[in-house]
Amino acid sequence: MSRRSAQIFVLIIITWLSNLSNAAEFKVEQVAQLPGIPWGIDFIDQNNLIVNIRSGNAFIVHISQGKITRLSGLPDIQATAQGGLLDVALGPGQEWIYFTYSKSTTQGKVTTLSRAKLKETHLTDWQDLLVTDSATDTGRHFGSRIAFDGQGHVFFGIGDRGVRDNAQDLNNHAGSIIRLTLDGEIPADNPFVNQKGKLAEIWSYGHRNPQGLLFDSKNQILWEIEHGPRGGDEINLIIKGRNYGWPVVSHGKEYWGPVSVGEGTEKQGMEPPRKVYIPSIAPGSLMLYQGEAFPQWRGNLFAGALKLQHINRLTVSDDNKIIDEERLLENLNERIRALTEDHQGWIYFSTDSGKIMRLRPDK
Repeated sequence: MSRRSAQIFVLIIITWLSNLSNAAEFKVEQVAQLPGIPWGIDFIDQNNLIVNIRSGNAFIVHISQGKITRLSGLPDIQATAQGGLLDVALGPGQEWIYFTYSKSTTQGKVTTLSRAKLKETHLTDWQDLLVTDSATDTGRHFGSRIAFDGQGHVFFGIGDRGVRDNAQDLNNHAGSIIRLTLDGEIPADNPFVNQKGKLAEIWSYGHRNPQGLLFDSKNQILWEIEHGPRGGDEINLIIKGRNYGWPVVSHGKEYWGPVSVGEGTEKQGMEPPRKVYIPSIAPGSLMLYQGEAFPQWRGNLFAGALKLQHINRLTVSDDNKIIDEERLLENLNERIRALTEDHQGWIYFSTDSGKIMRLRPDK
């Protein structure tokens, strides 16, 4: 055996051992069935999930009973095409629940960040924190996931709204990640504050359609996953003020033919992705696993896949590189939308068929 062949053999063995050590035994259980697509899910306490249905309703899922309770107090939701009632997240301090949804304005439908309080089965004190400048004449690419940094800020993503050049235009919110205070104000240290022709709410830009967003409080970094065109879904490490390239650079192809989108896959001054999926998996969410139930997965990223119908588990190195991937539940035949974990580290997820399901250790 040559020295090169021996090195390859050792690398294969190391990779196999690494995958073996990361293997986990689990069982899959259905918790509840909801009417519609459960687009956003989050725990409001140890026993109850709040769930957004894209068509415009929200429910509480009582985990122990599998019972669902419809909530009142929602505003008018413009649930057409890819818009509707989108993400939901319990805010820091657990006083406010944050929402993203598509709202009708005189310019057209736009992605909006809001918050409300929950009193029994009614949402009260509804506040639209930012009605974004993102209207187009299409029903595509509203985003939109929510993340908190634990330092008084909320992030959410908006797609290019089906108009590619929006993502490079800082005079509108489309194709960007937004950063606000928890009350909806503009932080003074946002990158484009007081810059002419640039909206001060923008944290990063050049995004096609962000469908997952999370803040890693341990490492103080923001991760994002977004839909590419035909091929070229991306996972990005989001850095203040950076340009992520769409549509100038992309790893995807045009839908109408085998033609690359943009000028190439890289360009100076534009941040390259940390991972690209070719073919596309059509990501629906992104979660950082931090629980105790599956210790071998702690620190891994998890993404729900819509088109390729699985949970995508990703191993991240100490220098924030994605070094391994595993595809879970490929035989479930479900479009997996949103992900979260409970206090004991069991993983809950929603499917576009209306199911709330979970992974728990098979003991």
